[in-house]
Amino acid sequence: MQEHSAQDDMLNRQIFRAYDIRGIYPDNLNARTAEQIGQAIGSEALERDQHSICVGYDGRLSSPELSDALIRGLRRSGVDVVSIGEAPTPALYYAATTLCNGSGVMVTGSHNPKTYNGFKIMLGGHTLADTEIYDLYHRITAQQLSCRGNGQLNNEDISDAYLQRLLQDHKPARPLRVALDCGNGVAGPWMLKMLAQAGCEVLPLYCDVNGHFPNHHPDPEKPENLQDLISLVNESGADIGLALDGDGDRLAVICNEGEIISPDQLICLFAETLLKTHSGARIVHDVKCSLLLRQLIQQQGGDADMWKCGHSMQKNRIRETGAMFGGEFSGHLFFADQWYGFDDGLYAAVRLLDLVADSSQRVADIFQQYPLLPCTPIINLATSEDQKFAFVEALSQQSFEEAEIFTMDGLRVEYSDGWFGLRASNTTPILTLRAEAQNETSLKRICADLEQRLLKIDPDLQIPELAVTNSPTQ
Repeated sequence: MQEHSAQDDMLNRQIFRAYDIRGIYPDNLNARTAEQIGQAIGSEALERDQHSICVGYDGRLSSPELSDALIRGLRRSGVDVVSIGEAPTPALYYAATTLCNGSGVMVTGSHNPKTYNGFKIMLGGHTLADTEIYDLYHRITAQQLSCRGNGQLNNEDISDAYLQRLLQDHKPARPLRVALDCGNGVAGPWMLKMLAQAGCEVLPLYCDVNGHFPNHHPDPEKPENLQDLISLVNESGADIGLALDGDGDRLAVICNEGEIISPDQLICLFAETLLKTHSGARIVHDVKCSLLLRQLIQQQGGDADMWKCGHSMQKNRIRETGAMFGGEFSGHLFFADQWYGFDDGLYAAVRLLDLVADSSQRVADIFQQYPLLPCTPIINLATSEDQKFAFVEALSQQSFEEAEIFTMDGLRVEYSDGWFGLRASNTTPILTLRAEAQNETSLKRICADLEQRLLKIDPDLQIPELAVTNSPTQ
């Protein structure tokens, strides 16, 4: 237990973010703040007529302590708690859905560095986001907290039920050789057990849980964190490589030839497959996804719905609109046809392996039918928490002739031959940028124009070379 100081009582508003609560342990997120947050969540739950909440935690070193403190706060509010212990985030979502009427809190820092931690929150099947997260801060500072103090605590092991449900509707029809990198995140032991039950031969890499993350950062969106998996696929002759992030709600894929499959390609495959059996279905995707995805959905008779980035935003959009599927460029995948609509890297892996096993093609050949346009990788521009949203607003005020403008999440500008998107990260002090075009000439023009516009706002902004690539992840 960390020593308590007067500074611990100062609740930092910046840890209350658009998607969830995320801070640095123990600087601005510790046992004291976790207990306060638990009581605030419990108070909000009771107002929504939710009286029982599931709690789980990831493999970070601070997670058990923060989970215990969170539970104390929840119980103080009068809410009953079902604790599932250490588990991937989607396992917590499953437990919340099946045991607690869709109410749950996951203690996780997701893919952030090891010093980070936080809370992802569902109440009554709805994921708290935006002002709902900020309202928890105001509850605490205004002391608008329930103090019934009689919440009960029960411990539940849901691992067998969850793994069984994962394989209920989808299971590879033939044995596959799967290289697996879980980055020492919490999903490792769960994935190993699930793949064994699915009849796969597993080649494990960093599948033991280690909150120090000694091998690489638990973020498979970044190509540098996939290099060991690529080497393993190439050396072993595996059919496919799979990587999950620190809490198991995102999936990345390496084909049998050792190349990174773009999230755009993965979402295209799932969308096209689903639309074959659900004609006219709505497919949600975020503002960073390729134009090719929207075109494919429309060509297959689907309803393409571009929406905000963030697991909370996507889940709520899917739930509110009745969409069958959703995908984010970051690797969050949401199935609502035979699953529950939440992001689940383990379930997405099962669905993918089922498709691969049913095909006579190799994985590289399956994804060749979804060619990529020339594009930049995801580019991060360092800024500050105070300035990042103002920067996007300043760019939005500029004039873009003969372009379609989207401002539901940052700024996305679509020309006749390409587009760019700039948005402020809701989890770190950076701006994220991506551009795509029909050809390299158009992409270079869009990037050059964008660079001039960015430097007009801030001449000192450090902009890396907007390199052209055929893959947004390499």
